[in-house]
Formats: sequence, C-alpha cells, structure tokens
Amino acid sequence: MENNEFYTVEQVADLLKVHWQTVLNYIKGGKLKAVKLGKGYRISKEALNDFVKENQTQS
Repeated sequence: MENNEFYTVEQVADLLKVHWQTVLNYIKGGKLKAVKLGKGYRISKEALNDFVKENQTQS
C-alpha cells in the first residue's frame, strides 16, 4: 500500500459536507471502501478519491 493516509468517518463527512451517518451508509452499501478497526472505520485517501470520481456528475 503506497498511501497510508486514512480518514475517520467524521473526517470524510466533513470533507464531503454530509452527515456522518451518510458516510456509514456508503460504507455499508459497498459504495465506499473502508477498513473496520475496533468499533470504527478508516477510509484511505485512495478509496475516498475513487468514490468521488465514481460519483461525479457529468457536465
């Protein structure tokens, strides 16, 4: 793994300007890849970038 920068669910929610529960729904729905650590999840920078690219609207 080249990039070992990870975000918490709350950090991703802040970056995407959505509620943290929405981020959990993305993870549980398989739309956003995450690693479960203890009771929480960690999202890699790469997984977040992939998620944003896959969900961009075409202008």
